Amino acid sequence: MRTPIKKWFKDGDPWIWINAGAVAISMIMVFGLLALIASRGLVHFWAHDVMQAELEGRNGSRMMIAGELVEKEDVAAEQLRDAGHTVPEGVEFMQRDLMKLGNRDVYGGDFKWIMDASLTNKTYPENIIVLERREWGNFYGFIDTIKESGEVVASGDDAWNELNVRIERALAIYSEIHDIEKIDIGGINSRMERLRLKERRLELNEQNTPENLLSIKEERAALDAEYKGMQSQLTQLYGQIGRDTLVAKTVEGATVEVDFSKIVRAYQPNAMGLTEKLGFYGEKIYEFISEDPREANTEGGIFPAIYGTVLMVILMSIIVTPFGVVAAVYLREYAHQGALTRTIRIAVNNLAGVPSIVYGVFGLGFFIYFLGSGIDQAFFPEALPSPTFGTGGLLWASITLAILTLPVVIVATEEGLARIPRSIREGSLALGATKAETLWRVVLPMASPAMMTGVILAIARAAGEVAPLMLVGVVKLAPSLPLDGNYPYLHLDQKFMHLGFHIYDVGFQSPNVEAARPLVYATSLLLVIVIALLNLTAVSIRNRLREKYKALEM
Repeated sequence: MRTPIKKWFKDGDPWIWINAGAVAISMIMVFGLLALIASRGLVHFWAHDVMQAELEGRNGSRMMIAGELVEKEDVAAEQLRDAGHTVPEGVEFMQRDLMKLGNRDVYGGDFKWIMDASLTNKTYPENIIVLERREWGNFYGFIDTIKESGEVVASGDDAWNELNVRIERALAIYSEIHDIEKIDIGGINSRMERLRLKERRLELNEQNTPENLLSIKEERAALDAEYKGMQSQLTQLYGQIGRDTLVAKTVEGATVEVDFSKIVRAYQPNAMGLTEKLGFYGEKIYEFISEDPREANTEGGIFPAIYGTVLMVILMSIIVTPFGVVAAVYLREYAHQGALTRTIRIAVNNLAGVPSIVYGVFGLGFFIYFLGSGIDQAFFPEALPSPTFGTGGLLWASITLAILTLPVVIVATEEGLARIPRSIREGSLALGATKAETLWRVVLPMASPAMMTGVILAIARAAGEVAPLMLVGVVKLAPSLPLDGNYPYLHLDQKFMHLGFHIYDVGFQSPNVEAARPLVYATSLLLVIVIALLNLTAVSIRNRLREKYKALEM
């Protein structure tokens, strides 16, 4: 007679519990990691209170400082004594604070570690302001006066309301300037460049006759006139936006004069209630998602990186899907199942394990240096020596990642084709359909969920790749989107930004590490969300296809 424990093991219950525990632990680790990233990144956008305090120096000097408390840590007393700090006897650890002091144009740096014991008379004045600037980071201090064309128009208690009114005016003008420079003048420059290339092409073909050049000259003259009109409008707008200035003082009394054109927003965090801070928080997150980066990618948003990542993944999916499906169909449906076919399958499986940087080197050598240079010589000689496709760009990055993910799509599609019963194929052939019609109308639709599974796996891998993209088209800053309103609209030769590379650049190449750290976490969380949304879209398509053809599999 078997004991209950032997029966328990015989029935396999322990392995079920072990598997369930492993899955639970994995889920806890995944969600814990996401929670850590979110807590470290999303807190950056909150309107933190600004502390004003008196800082005592080592030589007994005192100075006033103001800033945000970013981080606290305990430091060993021996380490502090070695660094020259005075530590009371019997104390093993002392707390030091990382303060964001801002005012980089005044202090030379905007973050500083300060011993907590050196800070006295801590207060949180409600009238202290934070200015987010396009240059030099945040400013912490107090409003002195507001000037218009050099004349004081507001000071004291009235200055705060006047400050917000003039910031809104400056932002509206700045937005208008941005639209003119990026859209209108950008379109004119694009057309001027096409005219230059057209003229150069006529010269190379020895067709630059006065008759052929006349239309080019007329169109260039029209564009020049349009450009001068835009320049005149820009001159007026720059005159308007440069009219107002803010005179502010730091807590030490240093005076700083800031043009309103350099101010992104102003707020008084110590005077804000919870509702106001929540509204500010939503506004900052929206800015992070929708705006261009600034201050060496440590301020502003990351919209170009989101756009470039999604567009590259879409192009990669469009390229890899037909090639992967065709290869899988040939290997499963047409190729003789012999030693050669088995060797090809082994090679495909091995390709899935090749390091991604190897694909990047291949893309650089073959697509850019060989194929791209050949395309430039054959189709774009007028642009030489400036390369068109002979340099990294969106097209080569998409194709390189398509090759990287091709084995995944081939294997997944083959598995789907293998699961289709032979009787379905024979039934279609018995009804008079040809092999090609059976494949196109019966087999491929039923295998489409497996194809989508391959695409999902390809998206998950390609969206997070960075190493090959560094060689074939990704750059640190490319605010011009590869898809815009200028002919040919989709610029496959253009370099682009990518979330993965943005994380690497901000985290390891930033000149301001402390300012970049929370953005690394926030961008990492956003990359996970983007990949999840792309995968969920593909999963929903796969589920619909699976439901549609479920009856045929029964």
